Amino acid sequence: MAENEDGSEKTESASSKKLQDARDKGNLPRSKDLSSALLLIVAAVTIYGTGTLLVRDLADSFNFNFLVEREDLFDLNRMIFHLYVSVVSIMDSMVLLMSVLAVAGIIGSVALGGLGFSWEPVTPKLSKMDPIAGLKRMFSVQSLVELFKSIAKVTLVGGVAFLVIRYFLPETLGLTFQSIELSLAHGIDIIIWSFIFISLALAFIAAIDVPFQVWSHKEKLKMTKQEVKDEFKQQEGDPQVRGRIRQLQRQAAMNRMMSDVPKADVIITNPTHFSVALKYDQSGGSAPVMLAKGGDFIALKIREVGNHYDIPVIQSPALARAIYFHTEIGDEIPEGLFKVVAQLLAYVYQLRNARMGAPMPGAMPSLDVPEEFQWDGS
Repeated sequence: MAENEDGSEKTESASSKKLQDARDKGNLPRSKDLSSALLLIVAAVTIYGTGTLLVRDLADSFNFNFLVEREDLFDLNRMIFHLYVSVVSIMDSMVLLMSVLAVAGIIGSVALGGLGFSWEPVTPKLSKMDPIAGLKRMFSVQSLVELFKSIAKVTLVGGVAFLVIRYFLPETLGLTFQSIELSLAHGIDIIIWSFIFISLALAFIAAIDVPFQVWSHKEKLKMTKQEVKDEFKQQEGDPQVRGRIRQLQRQAAMNRMMSDVPKADVIITNPTHFSVALKYDQSGGSAPVMLAKGGDFIALKIREVGNHYDIPVIQSPALARAIYFHTEIGDEIPEGLFKVVAQLLAYVYQLRNARMGAPMPGAMPSLDVPEEFQWDGS
C-alpha cells in the first residue's frame, strides 16, 4: 500500500483538485507500449494500402540507379542528379507514410491520459540532480517493476520476431532469384506480415500495460486522511474563519435591513417578540412589501428606529406573527393577508392625515388574521 514520506498510509483516492493539479503539472498516465503498438499497426496498414505505389517508386529508383552509364560514374554532377531523381521519385509515397506515422505517434502518446501541456516537467530543479534521490529511484520498487516489464517485453517481442524470421526465411532468401519488381512486391508483403505479427505482440503488451499505468497513476496520487482534511480546510477555509465570515454577512444584512426601516409606512409588533416593517407603494399598485423583520433584540431595534423616524408602531400579535413566518424580507405579503393589512394601512393613513388637521379616526379595526396564517407556537 502506498505510504507518505512520514510513513502514514495513503488510503484515500485522489480528490478532483489533486487530479487537476497533477494534470496541470503534466503528471498524466502514459503508456509507451500503446504508442509503439499503434505506430507499428498504422505502419503495417499504411504500407499495405500504399504497397503498390511504394513498390513502383522503389523499382523505378532501382532501375534508374543500377542502370548507370559508365561516364556517369566519373561525373559528380551526374551522380548528384541521380541522387536528386531517386529522392524525388520515392518522395510521394514516403511523405504519405511518414505523415501518417507522425499523426499516429501523436495520437498514441496522448491516447492514454489525454492531451496536456505543462512546463513543469522540463523546469530545472536542483532536486533532480540529487545523487541520493537518483539512487533511490534506481533501486525503488517502481524501477524493479519496470525492469521486469522490459525483460518480459524483450522476451516476447524477440520470440515473436524469431518465429517470424524463421517462418519467412526461405521466402526471404528466394527474393534474390526474382526480378526487381517481383522481389520488391514480395519483400513488401513479407514486411507487412512481419509488422502485423510483431504489432500483435506489442498490442498484447499494451493491453496489459494500459490498465497497469492507470492503476499505478491512481496509486501514486492517493492521499492520506490528513491530506484530505487539510485540502478540505484549504478549500473551504478554517471553521472559525467561516463562522466569522457568516457573522459579518449577517451583520451586513441586518445593517441593510435597518437602513430600509425608515422607509416603512407601518411597523407591526407582537409587541415584545416580533416586529415587521411594511411599505406600500400606492402609485405602483402592487401589494405591500416587507422591508424588515426580526425577533427579540432585532425586533426591539426595529421599534426604536421606527420611533426615531416617527413611524406608526401598531401592536397586533397575530398579524405580526403571520407576516413574520410567512414572508421573507423584500417579498410581498401573501395574498391571504391583503385584506387585513389593507385595513391596517387605511387606519395608519387616517392617523397620518389627523396629524395634518383631519378628524381623528375611531378605534382601530379588528384585525382578523385568516386561520391558515395563525401561528400555533410550533
